Amino acid sequence: RGRDRRRGRVLTEPNALATAVFEPPMAPAGRGGSQHIPRPAQVRMGGPAPWSELPEHRRRTSLEQVRRAVAAAPSTLLPSLASALPGAAPSAVLVLLYEHDGEPWVVLTRRAWHLRHHAGEVSFPGGRREPGDADLWATALREASEEIGLDPAAVRPVGRLDRFVTVGSRSLVCPFVATADERPELVPDPAEVERVLHVRLSELTDPEAWREEVWSLGTEFGGERTMTFFELPGDTVWGATAAMLRRLLMLATAAHVGAADSAPSGGSQRSEASGPLGSRGSRS
Repeated sequence: RGRDRRRGRVLTEPNALATAVFEPPMAPAGRGGSQHIPRPAQVRMGGPAPWSELPEHRRRTSLEQVRRAVAAAPSTLLPSLASALPGAAPSAVLVLLYEHDGEPWVVLTRRAWHLRHHAGEVSFPGGRREPGDADLWATALREASEEIGLDPAAVRPVGRLDRFVTVGSRSLVCPFVATADERPELVPDPAEVERVLHVRLSELTDPEAWREEVWSLGTEFGGERTMTFFELPGDTVWGATAAMLRRLLMLATAAHVGAADSAPSGGSQRSEASGPLGSRGSRS
């Protein structure tokens, strides 16, 4: 029997020995990309976005509100099944925000398709700390300069999102949030980045962009894991990049709601340390 793919139903073959196969929901017209998603055999649909119950005007926020929310939030180390490899260099990624046409935007990259690992996937600029880096903030700036030509002098640090250890490569990752005064002129390094993506935060909180799946993995990966997806025009963002965006948007929309209101339902942070992290960063 078959069911509508738009709602992520299960399709089975018409015989008693058939194995259920998860068919991911079709992205709305004009959304989604050709990124490869390595789904396990057992997958089911997850829940709505944490901000789904907010009306449209409440899902929109200003850059200043996002900045204040990130600056006030503590950066914790998320629980993980893995511990960082002894002696392994930690990694840093840069979550760069700016205001354009009255809205906050975030900078992402699409990795070059010729790369051996995670080709074509969407990530933040970032990578492993090198001996010459004074600290992880310096790592994030250096990687962004190398990958997309960002001028380090044009950005200001705001704060950090939650740190985590990737399950596959067992590397500690630290996401730094920063702002620029205007839309930066960025040039991708074709050896690593195919395209720089400028994405409105309101595009990410659009109900049509969100999808959540629950993956059943082996016990070594913690059994069930929640995976976040953002279906953008031409690209599907997933894994650790989507999890960091989810955390950023949870902070942003909670800040916009105000102290007198409760946070959106489903607002718990979930560990999702997999997927693309940066062109030379650690990945699971």
